[in-house]
Formats: sequence, C-alpha cells, structure tokens
Amino acid sequence: MEIFFGVFTSEWEQRRAALLHELSLGPKRRSSAEDEMKRRLKAMAELGGDGGAGSGGGSRPKMRRAAARPIFAAETRAADASRPIEARLAAVALGSQPAVVKMASYGGGARVGAMLNYVSRGGELAVENENGERISSREDLARLRGDWNHLFQNRVESRDIGSFTVEIATAPVSSDEAMHELVRNSLTSAFGDRRYAYAVTHQADGALTVQGAVVLRSGQGERLTGDDKAASIIQARYDASAAAEGVAARFSFQGYGNGVEYGASKLRSLVERHDGNVRDDRGQIVGDDKHAGDLVQQEWRADLHSRKGRDVMHLIMSARAGTNVEAFENAARDFLAEQFAGHRYVFAMHDPANDPKEEGDGGKRPHVHAHAIITMRSESGDRIETTPQVFREWRATMAQMARAQGIAMEMTDRREFASPPAFTRNQVRPVSREGRTEHVGTSEAAQGRYDAKRGGRRSLAKAERSREYAIKATQSWQKIALASGDRRVVAYAEQQRDHLTTSLSAGQAEASVNVVHADFGSKFRANLVTLQKVVLEGQEMRETTRAEFEAYEKKVETALFRLERSVGPDERDDFDEVASVAREHVNGRRELMELYEMKGQAATERGERRDDANEQWDAAVAKHGEAVVEAANDVLVDIETSREGLDRIEAGELSNDPRVFRADIERGLARAAELALQGNTYMREVAENDPELKRAIEAAEQTQVRPAEVQGKAPANVDAVSEQQRDPRPEEAERRLDEPAEREAHELASTVDATNRLQDKLNRDKEPAQRGGETTRTDPAQQHIPRLEELEREELERRERDRDDRDR
Repeated sequence: MEIFFGVFTSEWEQRRAALLHELSLGPKRRSSAEDEMKRRLKAMAELGGDGGAGSGGGSRPKMRRAAARPIFAAETRAADASRPIEARLAAVALGSQPAVVKMASYGGGARVGAMLNYVSRGGELAVENENGERISSREDLARLRGDWNHLFQNRVESRDIGSFTVEIATAPVSSDEAMHELVRNSLTSAFGDRRYAYAVTHQADGALTVQGAVVLRSGQGERLTGDDKAASIIQARYDASAAAEGVAARFSFQGYGNGVEYGASKLRSLVERHDGNVRDDRGQIVGDDKHAGDLVQQEWRADLHSRKGRDVMHLIMSARAGTNVEAFENAARDFLAEQFAGHRYVFAMHDPANDPKEEGDGGKRPHVHAHAIITMRSESGDRIETTPQVFREWRATMAQMARAQGIAMEMTDRREFASPPAFTRNQVRPVSREGRTEHVGTSEAAQGRYDAKRGGRRSLAKAERSREYAIKATQSWQKIALASGDRRVVAYAEQQRDHLTTSLSAGQAEASVNVVHADFGSKFRANLVTLQKVVLEGQEMRETTRAEFEAYEKKVETALFRLERSVGPDERDDFDEVASVAREHVNGRRELMELYEMKGQAATERGERRDDANEQWDAAVAKHGEAVVEAANDVLVDIETSREGLDRIEAGELSNDPRVFRADIERGLARAAELALQGNTYMREVAENDPELKRAIEAAEQTQVRPAEVQGKAPANVDAVSEQQRDPRPEEAERRLDEPAEREAHELASTVDATNRLQDKLNRDKEPAQRGGETTRTDPAQQHIPRLEELEREELERRERDRDDRDR
C-alpha cells in the first residue's frame, strides 16, 4: 500500500504516518523504524531541554534523559521504582507517609483555559512547564491553549440533559392528581420513553407552565440537541399525538449540559424554586436535594451515555502537612519529568503559606500539594493510559522521587491495610471548607462510602485476586513483626496483621470443592472430566511445597485451556462457571500452601519459645530419666489431643460425636494412671497440675489396694462405672487379675515392652536431634498436629458423604 504523505497538513502528522507505515511493513523494517523514532524523540528533547537550566540539586526536568529512552519503557520505569512489599510496609511502620497521586478530572480542549486558571489561582501563582520555564502572566497562560492545540482532538461533549418549558393552554382538571396526570400524558407524548422531572405553575388565566429537565437520549439511541431544532421535533411529535386533540401545548428548550453533575444541579435548582413540588415521569415526588441527586445519579445515569473530550488531565500530588515544601516541589517536578516525558504540561504548588485563595473559598488547605495539567497525547502521538496498574506505577515513581529529596514516602495499596475504597468527587459535594473539607454523599450508597473512608472502617475487596494479595500482605506484616526489634514497629505490624486477618475471616465464604457438572457435547464433556480429575488431585494435597503447587496449578490451567477450545457459543456461560469454580478451588489450595509456609517460617523464627520448651524437657529428663519422660509424654499428648478435639466440638468447629473424644480421654487417663502406679514419677508430677489426671491416679490406687472379693463387686468410683459401661476393654480385665504373681508378670512384661518401644524411638530421633537440635519430640505441641489433621480429614469426609447423599 502506498502512502501519500502530502495529505497530512501538519509536519508531525507526516512523520508519524511515515513511521506507522514503516512499522506495518513487517519485522525486517521495524527496528529501523524504532531507531528513527528514538532519534527524532532525542532531537526533540534536545531542542526543548536547553532552556531553564538552574540550580536545585538536580530538580530540573530531565527531558533529555527521559525522552532518549525506548518508546515503551513503562515496564522499565516500574521495575526501577518497585520495592519489596516487606521493605515498603516496614518503612510505613517506621512513619513513612503514603504517596498520593490522584486523578482529579479530564477536560477537553475548550476547558484548558478554565483548568489553567484554577491551577494558577487566576494568574496569581506562577506555573512551571515541562522545560522548567516559569509562566506567571495571564497572557502567557492564554497562549498555552494555542501551543497545545495540535495535541487536542477537540471532541465535543455530548448533550445529555436539557432544560425545557411547556405552556399548556387552559384545561379543566378536577384535582391536583388529575392535573399531574394531564401534564405527564402531554410530556410523554412528546418525549417518548425519555426520563424527565417537572414542576407546574398555575397562571392567572388557568393555563399551566411546566418547567423541568429531560434526558436527551432515548432508549433507542436518538439524542436530541436541546435547542430550537430539537424543540420543533418535539412539537411536531406532540401535535401528531392523541394528547394534542384535547389540550394545546407549546414546547421549548432553554439550555442543555453534560453529565450527572449538570443534571443534578438543574434538578436541585428546580426543587428549590418550587419548594419541593417536583415530580418525575413516574409520578414520584422529588421533594429535596437528596431525592434530586439520587434520581440523577442512580436512575438517569445509565440512560445518559455521556461522553466528553479527554484532551488534558488534572493530576494532584499531595503530602502530609508539615512536609518540606521545596523538597516536595522538587519531587513533583522530577516525577512529572520522569513519568510524562514527551507530553506538554504545567504544574503549580499550593501550600497554605503562599496560597492566595482563602480557606473559606477552598484555598489554604493544611496539606502540601501540587496541581498539574497534562496533555493526554504526547508529541509522538502516544496517549496516556489510566488503569489501576498505571496509577500504582505513578505512586511508586512519586515515592521514589520523594525519597531522593529526603522525604520518607512509600507506595501503598489499600489492600495492605484493609482500608475502604476512596470516594470520587461525583459521589460527594462539599458542605464545609473549614479545616479539612467536609462532604455529604450524593446518594445513600455514596454517603456510606464517604462515612467508611472518613471513619477508617476496615474493608477488604471481594475479588479473589485482592484476597490473595491481602493474604500476602498479612504474611508480610507477620514477618515484619517477628524480625523487627523496635516495639513501635512490632505493635504497628501486629495491629495491621490483625486487621487483615479479621477482614479475611469476615469475608471468608465456604468454597465448593466440586466442579460444576453440565450437559455439554461429547468433546466438551470429555475435557470436563479431565479437568475434574486434575482439579480434584488437589484434594489429596495436604501440605505441599510451592514447586508442587505450581505444577498442579499449571495442570489445571492447561485443562481449562483445552476445555475452552471445545466450548460452543451456547456453552460459554456454563464454561465461565466451571472455570470460576475450578480457579476458586486452586486459589484455596494456594492459600493453604501459603499459610503452611507462613506457619513453618513462624515456627523456625520462634526460637525463644522452643528454647523454653527444650529447657523444660531437659529439666524433666535430668530429674526423672529420658525413658520415664518419653513414656509419660506419649500418653499425655494423646490426652491433650482428645481434649482439644472436644473443645473444638463445643465451639462448633467440628460436628463429631463428643462421646468418642470423651472415651479417648478416659482411656488415656487410665493408661496414665497405670504408668503412675508402675512408678512413673514424671506422670505424678504432671498430675499435681491436672486435677482430672490426679483423680484418675487416686481411683486406680484405691482399686489396687482393695481385697480381691471387693474388686469382684461393682466399683464405687462413678467414673469407673461409666467407663466400664461405655467401653469394656481387655486392659481392665488385666488390671483385675486376682493372682499377685500374674499381676507382677503382667506389669513386668508391660514395662519391658514400653522400654523396647522407647529405645527404638530414641534411636530414630537421635540423628535428627543431633543434626538440627530440635525435633517434634522436644516440642510436645507439634505432636498434636497428626491427630488434628486426622480429625480434619474425618470431618471433610463426613461433609462429602452428606453432600453426596443430598445430590442423590
């Protein structure tokens, strides 16, 4: 295809068209095209970067260096500005302030003058452009509009809402409701399905004057212009309708505007002029400002299909009150030069000391901030993207530049603190500017969002990706709390960790572990079965390494990819549901794996607690002997595990039969008492602090000293009666041996068997204990884990059986 460059009137358009044409020729010519683009950008930067040299510690715009970079260097800048999450959060815990970079608004070319006037406070404050030149006169500010014009699309704003008046001739009506029915019938005949609100004024001659606001776009997509031409169209439609046969009416438009702000303002003004006697097209009363705002914000917004030009954007960078103004100005200058190289922009500082605007009028804000007006399109034709990831990159770059100027600042994410989402300027309107600006919401939902933000209410995003990020942040706060030696940092980190943990628990929903079944085609069904097998492999993954989990996750994604390829148009919704459940299951396994990692790391870093446990163990071994302590510890661990399971049943965490755990406890106590009677001194020492164990030993001693004929009768101990009724065991028969010789032989055999088992266990534990100095043997709490895991598996199997029964 041949390109005729003469059809482009501007030189930069000719150059851009030539480069785009060269890029379209394929990879063989692409490298030369990019080199040419880099060369021209570098030359452009050199032409613009010579002016404005000055001092300031390297705070001048770096146009030459930034423009000479590759065209698509956003990833490189993001990598340079990124910092590990632990480093960022640790700095925040030490007092670093968060980087704040906010998008205030967009504007078309026609609004540039007004936006520059706001930033410069009507020309009273000097602004600085991308070349470091200071502009202080109103004439120079006015010329900026012309200098930037070649970068504007100058797209006209849509006409969304029109103000109308209708004169209805004298018509007999019996009541106010009949009058409103007549007015709505007339307006609907002219406007069709468009939404509107109106107020009625009675004239002396009996005529009615109706004033109101109407959405200019219909449900079919027709948009009225809100002027005399639109009035003639509406008039013709009304005259041709049945409503015109009985009542004459004359329609006219008085103006139009763009967006919900204009509509809400017009409707509030109508409510104020008519003392709340305003109704909408459905007959509902719009009695106050709140109802007017809710009507436009919540009901009319979707019908507007509003659009406006985005030629420039208004960006705000702010810092805490008391931040060094000069250092922050240098940081803002460096940030703009780094992030928006090749774009045209101006910025100005607003600090309470030099702001000419009074506090009551919205000036002299207590915090230091800078306003920037930036062209959306650069000199090379690239447009700025405004996505959440881009805003994150901007905050990281701003924090990097602030730190270079000696300001402690970090990029933060609200998911790291369980902070509520921010409110936008369209959701609130200011009611007081004394000190910190106070707002009210434009709707009930907006008011709730404003109250949550200002009140510091904890909130966590519901998206699965955000939950995963919050879990990562929780782990980071845990690491900081364990690693830091500063009490303030530890307290702050633990507080944030607890906030996140609470928010995660509150929003935790029980995820289904079964893949949804659907009646798809044969190929789709085969791929679905494969996916189900792959996903359910994770059911057997109790504690996996990260490498094993990543391999499992890759298999699931591969199965999903194959399944998606066999999806037909009618099966897309079913596939999306299947994929969502499968990924939710994988995310659950990821969360479990990360929690195990965090638990393992916390266990390795909890040295002091383990040292105390080891010291207690060593003291017990030195006092009673290792074989005696080992024998007692095995029985005590079983008892504590059963007790913990019983506590979890009472707390509602498990639904097992509590009698099973009670029986396990009784058997454990009987074994413990038997060891104590055989001379295990460590068991007797533990019993001094365990009343239940002490009673079991005393009962066993009473049973042993009774005469043989008394033992043959029913025992007086109530616990013993209950135990015999619930769980008759061969061990009890052995304890009731009548012959002393047989009892002595039995005790000797039991002691030899226990000694042999303990010796085998000591041999197995000897080498790990020498190598690592710590084993689960020296940490009795760790011995609870296998039993608890067994209980969890039993509970999971029971729930699956219940679910299968319900499905059948």
